[in-house]
Amino acid sequence: MTETLQVLETRRSCRAYRPELIEEEKLQEIIKAGTYAATGMGKQSPIILAVTNKELRDRLSAMNAKIMGQKEGFDPFYGAPELLIVLANKAMPTYLYDGSLVMGNLMNAAAAVGVDSCWIHRAKEEFNSEEGKEILKSLGIEGDYEGIGHLILGYAAAPLKEAAPRKEDYVYYIR
Repeated sequence: MTETLQVLETRRSCRAYRPELIEEEKLQEIIKAGTYAATGMGKQSPIILAVTNKELRDRLSAMNAKIMGQKEGFDPFYGAPELLIVLANKAMPTYLYDGSLVMGNLMNAAAAVGVDSCWIHRAKEEFNSEEGKEILKSLGIEGDYEGIGHLILGYAAAPLKEAAPRKEDYVYYIR
C-alpha cells in the first residue's frame, strides 16, 4: 500500500487536543496542500484563513458555540489551539465543491505530517453574521465568500479510535 493510501485509510477526526501549537513548518505544508486542491475550471475560488491567534480563535469558538445553541464557555473546537478556515467565493458555481476539496486536502495533509484534525461546521453561519463579515473586512477580504468549514489542528490528547468497518453496500459495481 502506498503512503498516500495509508493516510487516507487511517486518518481519523480528533476531538480532544493538547494545548501546544503545531510546528510552523508543518502548518505551512498543510496549507500548501490545501492550495493544490482541484477547483472548478482551475479558478481557485476558496481562500484559507490560518488562525493561530488565541484571541481570535476563542472569539470564533464562542461564535460557533452560540450558533450551536450551546452555553457560554462550551468549546466546539475541542481545545485545538489553532485552525484553518476555508471560505469560497460564491460567484463561482462550483464554490461549495471547491471549498470541500480544499478541506479534504487539508485534513489528509495534516494526517500525513502527523497532525490531528477535525472538520467543524457552522462556518457558513459565522461568516454570514455581521460579526463574521466584520472579521473578514478587518482582514481586507472583500467579496461574496461563504464559510465552508473550520479545520481544527493540533495534537491528540488521547489515542484516536480505529476506523469503523466499512458498510457492505458502500459500492455498487456496474460492469
